[in-house]
Amino acid sequence: MAIITISRGSYSKGKEVAESVAERLGYECISREVLLDASRRFNIPEMKLIRAIHDAPSILDRFQHSKQAYIAYIRSALIGRVKSDNVVYHGLAGHILLQSVPHVLKVRITASLEDRIAAEMARESITETEARSLIQKDDQERRRWTKSLYGVDPWDSSLYDLVIRIDKLTVADAVDFICRAAGRPGFKTTDALRHRMEDLDIACRVKASLVDQFFDVAVTSEYGNVIVYTKLPERHIQKLKKKAKDLKGEIEGINNLEVHAGLPYPPDSV
Repeated sequence: MAIITISRGSYSKGKEVAESVAERLGYECISREVLLDASRRFNIPEMKLIRAIHDAPSILDRFQHSKQAYIAYIRSALIGRVKSDNVVYHGLAGHILLQSVPHVLKVRITASLEDRIAAEMARESITETEARSLIQKDDQERRRWTKSLYGVDPWDSSLYDLVIRIDKLTVADAVDFICRAAGRPGFKTTDALRHRMEDLDIACRVKASLVDQFFDVAVTSEYGNVIVYTKLPERHIQKLKKKAKDLKGEIEGINNLEVHAGLPYPPDSV
């Protein structure tokens, strides 16, 4: 049992790899579903999320919610989807959003620029120059978007457990490597890790419910005992405590919920 994230560029065959891995392992394969979940749960039109992804960071500057709220919504939806394991996710920034989860196998799929250009030309019936321009623009937008939201470069190989280039290695080769890696002990889910995922789900749901109204908060959960940390001014604390109290009855799994003001945020908080 494992969680696998596959990061990919356009025409890298990453989607094909993800679907083949999921089919071989009998896992669920998800991508856009996370955006749909976030759209439904937090009442944000899916088109706004899609536009934010493809046009950021300029659109994000005008987006109704702050980028911290946007990240919280997507992360909460993703954790809710993957917490039960046996899933391959090839959508938005999974390797970053799940960075704190130790048993996630993080994979990056790349392909040669020339192969990607040829695929774009065939699909769109355009010239080589046009195809090259479109792919390079898409790569830069994705890179700029990830840097803007998360402060990391998606091309940094240290973010991944495996980086596979589809060239001399085929899609079938990539699927073999990933499936073998997923079976290694380091990516197996233990009872302790299941509890950790449940707590992470609770913390992310609490954070997502608070962050739009209360900008400066961090959340931890340990066996359903939730602590909300904040550096908000004193005049906002009572309002935050009231909102937090309401959440205890709204979010399943919370045993206790406290608000701590003025303390450093724990490194494992969300």
